Amino acid sequence: MRELITRAAARLQATRRAVALTGAGISIASGIPPFRGPGGLWEKYDPMEIASLDALLSDPARVWKVLVKDLKAVIERARPNAGHLGLARLEALGILQTVITQNIDGLHQRAGNTDVIEFHGTFAWQRCMGCGARIETQRVDDSVLPPRCACGGILRPDAVFFGEMIPCDALLRAREAAERCEVMLVVGTSAVVQPAASLPGIARQRGAAVIEINPEPTPLTGVVSDFLIPAGADQVLPLLLAELESRR
Repeated sequence: MRELITRAAARLQATRRAVALTGAGISIASGIPPFRGPGGLWEKYDPMEIASLDALLSDPARVWKVLVKDLKAVIERARPNAGHLGLARLEALGILQTVITQNIDGLHQRAGNTDVIEFHGTFAWQRCMGCGARIETQRVDDSVLPPRCACGGILRPDAVFFGEMIPCDALLRAREAAERCEVMLVVGTSAVVQPAASLPGIARQRGAAVIEINPEPTPLTGVVSDFLIPAGADQVLPLLLAELESRR
């Protein structure tokens, strides 16, 4: 792995236009389980029954009970891990410009990244289905489900449910970031969920180096990415930062 770390550091050292695309894998070390894969939430529940727009509209109390309340508690306990902190440090060094995340936990912002495109929205905020007002999730009283806004409307996570479109602003900004970057770090994502999974291909077509950091190969490996560093972000990012710092 040392050779791969050295190759990645050399790529990053030569740019000030790196972008990171992150998925659930980067937050596992923070205690947030993935939705997909072994042990994921979708092994227990049909996502269309608890995480779709139809489910939310037809039975918001059940969606809150099964999905939102427990996830709210998990996210409130979570803290940024070495992977998140490593990306924040890359920004502080002037290397990383933007983080595009498929995660809804808000940990990149808490770690210190300032330009974070939340591709699938966030669970850190709730939005009223009536008046559209937003409230921080940690301020929501979930003793009665579903919780309601002061106007009487039902509160829902300000995140993208199955059956909803990716917010236009997030989609456009993410594509622009992929088109202009010189290096894209693909961190902790299975690269199977579209349209986020198409972003590394866009970066590659524009001449960027694509570096994967993931314990397992993905559909990008050997096809779109230049190489894969086969380990978790919480292991790789500290080593990568140490290599970069030694070159300064």
